Amino acid sequence: MRSGETRDSDDENRSTTDATTRRGALGLAGAVGLAGLAGCTALDVATGGEPAEFTAGTATVADGTLSDTGYELNDVSEETLSREVEAAGQTREVRVTNTVAEYDKAVELFGERYQAAVFAAVTTPRIEVLGQALNPVAEFSTRERAEIILNRFENVGDLERGSEYTTTVLESDADVVVYTAQGEIEGTGASTELELHIGEPVSVDDDFVLPLAAYPAAFSDGENVRLMMNGIEHESD
Repeated sequence: MRSGETRDSDDENRSTTDATTRRGALGLAGAVGLAGLAGCTALDVATGGEPAEFTAGTATVADGTLSDTGYELNDVSEETLSREVEAAGQTREVRVTNTVAEYDKAVELFGERYQAAVFAAVTTPRIEVLGQALNPVAEFSTRERAEIILNRFENVGDLERGSEYTTTVLESDADVVVYTAQGEIEGTGASTELELHIGEPVSVDDDFVLPLAAYPAAFSDGENVRLMMNGIEHESD
């Protein structure tokens, strides 16, 4: 399940010494890259022959937090998307580059260990329209953000909204909604109940950072997910 704008990155299966089905980048960037530009014909990019470029910084989780929670860095990736925007009777190319830092952790299910707990920090650049900052990820509902992280799993259904809480992300209060869903661990055919933690995007410097997490519900990793959100650090482009 994914939003209509999502473009999947190539999946890369890598074996580990103690776990299987570790997958590459989530391919989240396409989902949030240009969604906010769809109706923005007033962008201040009407003049000039070169493309107008917006590049995100990078949000990652502090090493100390990784040590405490058991998550490991899987991949940090960039994806650039472009769109032709019409303004003041002229057309100009706008390029948006997002960054996705993906972490995962092995969990034991059905007597086997899988890299089935995943945490991601998506960074998308602030876009200025007539001096006003737009937040592309705010165009997505919480449910649509939940569908983005589910890219890591297969045959997902029965997505249901559950509890909510507030935690600190980059020194700001961020609301987080918890969902449950049924799905399969990628590449195994093993079905399990999933729990998702979907944060709201937080503004920092010239970017917006969106925290997302999903794991098998039986693993009960909610407290570690909260610590991961608290441990996010941001580096400007």
